[in-house]
Amino acid sequence: KSSVVSLIPRLYDVSAGQVLFDGVDIRDMDLKTLRKHIGYVPQKGVLFSGTIASNLRFGNDEATGEEIRRAAKIAQAADFIEEKEEKYDSPIAQGGSNVSGGQKQRLCIARVLAVQPDVLLMDEPCSAIDPTSVSKVEDLMAELAPEMTIIIVTHSMQQAARISDKTAFFLLGEIIEYNDTTELFSRPQNKKTEEYITGRFG
Repeated sequence: KSSVVSLIPRLYDVSAGQVLFDGVDIRDMDLKTLRKHIGYVPQKGVLFSGTIASNLRFGNDEATGEEIRRAAKIAQAADFIEEKEEKYDSPIAQGGSNVSGGQKQRLCIARVLAVQPDVLLMDEPCSAIDPTSVSKVEDLMAELAPEMTIIIVTHSMQQAARISDKTAFFLLGEIIEYNDTTELFSRPQNKKTEEYITGRFG
């Protein structure tokens, strides 16, 4: 699943078929232009030594103070930032070791949002954070959905059922079924999908 997501920003190129962006084969697009449209949040977000502001500007060093504050607010990171004495000038240790896992993930999402992407790729964004932070990230995705395309990789069937409009079920590197989420979970067309959903394997 992560490999498929990595095809979209051309971290890898397809060996067969096409990946289309607005109807255009991404291999025909300028790489820098393509990646300006795409935000990527990896499974384990990485922060760099510096300040909160410098981290949020990492993908867009021309972002204004207002733009990074808006990105932080949308990512539900603004509250804990504002509680810090130095706010956006607060120091961040290498790797983000001086903030919690949930705060780190929300800062990584805010950094991506500061680029103002059209497509947001999220690879297991909730795998290493607590349930409260998971709820905040899911609320964030629901808020962003009208503004951009969001593709999320998750092992949690419950999360997929809660937040997605469409779901693709992968098994051993193959797409077994793709459908509207409600349809896939309530009336799966493929026996393997049904067996996975009902817990007979997986």
